[in-house]
Amino acid sequence: MNAPKIEGIIKAHERILGHVHKTPVLSSESINSITQSHLLFKCENFQKVGAFKFRGATNAVKKLSTDELSRGVCTHSSGNHAQALSLAAKQAGTKAYIVMPETAPRIKVNAVKSYGADIFFCKPTLAAREEKLEEVQKRTGAHFIHPYNHPDIIAGQGTAAFELINDYPDLDLIMAPVGGGGLMGGTSIAAHSMAPSMEIYGAEPANADDAKRSLESGRLIPSVNPNTIADGLLTSLSDLTFQILSDKLDGILTCTEDSILQAMKLIYERMKIVVEPSGAVPLAVVLEHPDVFRNKRCGLIISGGNLDLARFDFSAF
Repeated sequence: MNAPKIEGIIKAHERILGHVHKTPVLSSESINSITQSHLLFKCENFQKVGAFKFRGATNAVKKLSTDELSRGVCTHSSGNHAQALSLAAKQAGTKAYIVMPETAPRIKVNAVKSYGADIFFCKPTLAAREEKLEEVQKRTGAHFIHPYNHPDIIAGQGTAAFELINDYPDLDLIMAPVGGGGLMGGTSIAAHSMAPSMEIYGAEPANADDAKRSLESGRLIPSVNPNTIADGLLTSLSDLTFQILSDKLDGILTCTEDSILQAMKLIYERMKIVVEPSGAVPLAVVLEHPDVFRNKRCGLIISGGNLDLARFDFSAF
């Protein structure tokens, strides 16, 4: 399986044009003042299904043959990819079969149901996801679209950075959150090709820092029992995304759970938009590592805005 190139991202952008939102880029003078940097937020929380995942899912589904579409699509996901693939399948006139962990946020489960997908619950481990998915695939014959270990998914996710860099070619640095590495992989391919001198960083919770440890050790280290409120970043890198990030990233920076909450609250108060914990991780990294970003023009990708407010306590901030 080969990593997509910039040409694949450009074709993906053309393919999904008119089916996904070109999301806005926002900035906040008060946050810039606090961080002593110029931050430009690519707001994928305004994307359809509330997350960047709809880009990749739409690209992957639109590349399927008529025969593949007739059998439906399937995947395993804690939420955002599940929603994205469910809606992309619905728009393509086919069925989606989704394996979700029992711990998936209720807001994301309800959204998947609303798009007409069939949900199969499993224990919150990768092994349980894969075992249940194999059962579903055998029963339905559906085409498996992996949440991130898939060139068409990665190319689709890269269209967010492609748009951002097209609109702001003078960025000094670009950063996205890292879970399985699909968004960060597509982001790094786009940035490396479009602006070779641009710094490229990944953002990761310290409580789920398997990608950072993987890149530093030079070998793929799976995530084991990660404990972070950033539920979209619980997965491990794949062989494909590890290869891309190892080749193109300047590094991965981590942040604490308190910093994620602080970043969420800052975005709510200063920008008046809703962001989920995973989407706030890049700003949390800026807050913890100010020297890396000071006086730089930085593009941060807010990955999503699907949030169950009842799960979080902001009283300390």
